[in-house]
Amino acid sequence: MRPPPPAPRRARLKPIDWILLAITGAAVAWFAWRVASLGNYRWNWAPIPQFFLRWDASSQGWVTNILLHGLFNTVRLTILGMVLATLIGFAIGLLRISRDPFLRLVARSYVELMRNTPPLVIIFVLYFFLSSQLVPQLQLEQRILAASPEVRAVLGVAFGDPRLVENFIAGLLCLALFEAAYIAEIVRAGIEAIPKGQWEAAASLGLSRRRILTKVILPQAVARTIPPLCNQFVSLVKDSSIVSLVSIQELTFMATDIAVSTTRIYEVWLTVAAVYFAVCFALSLVFGRLEGRYARRR
Repeated sequence: MRPPPPAPRRARLKPIDWILLAITGAAVAWFAWRVASLGNYRWNWAPIPQFFLRWDASSQGWVTNILLHGLFNTVRLTILGMVLATLIGFAIGLLRISRDPFLRLVARSYVELMRNTPPLVIIFVLYFFLSSQLVPQLQLEQRILAASPEVRAVLGVAFGDPRLVENFIAGLLCLALFEAAYIAEIVRAGIEAIPKGQWEAAASLGLSRRRILTKVILPQAVARTIPPLCNQFVSLVKDSSIVSLVSIQELTFMATDIAVSTTRIYEVWLTVAAVYFAVCFALSLVFGRLEGRYARRR
């Protein structure tokens, strides 16, 4: 039996570390003091909880309010966007290693265009093209409203309010097309990280390039791409806020409306920042544990 790996040694803080901690703590305390003493601004956190849950007199119960609705839309955008971006990104990543120079040129042009253009510009260009040309042709709202109640319930969970589904789908496609460029590079790097000797060994057995790719290379490459894909998923939670600029009713869009209508600028945005942090930090912990388990099994 293989001996168990040695337990990691706990790192001890050096004097310089304590000094840096003290400086950091002082900076945080100073920032908190400056925020708390903002001119004549009067802090009022009382209205904030009701934007998550409110009491409905007609149903005599608590119902979700607009901040939770925005959070649900952010979760929908993140999950569906990641699935779609992964599918597109894997296809583009495979084209990046194609033997056909034209396919490689097309894939690289797409990746370079998306990665070297400001995200805001990409979102505006894609959104106004998709929302005015492509999505309306699908007649999604009419199809959903004509569906059975069971189908409408499922689609409501997946895409939200049917009246806003075309807007949601346009924003979803924008995010997916943008994120796919980064996932394509993750896939390409994962494939190219496999030693060339494995390609040569599989070819010596008489396997075609397609079978080598699907049976030998891709299973190993996919395993290597899991950690960066997890990080990309966390990043997508934050990146989804950019579609608020094209009126997608996710968390940031709802927070903007509340901040304008209530003038509780700091309270609203600090609350929203805390929500984003809680979601991203929880996902980071979950993915960190999964990566640790996977590394121990290798």
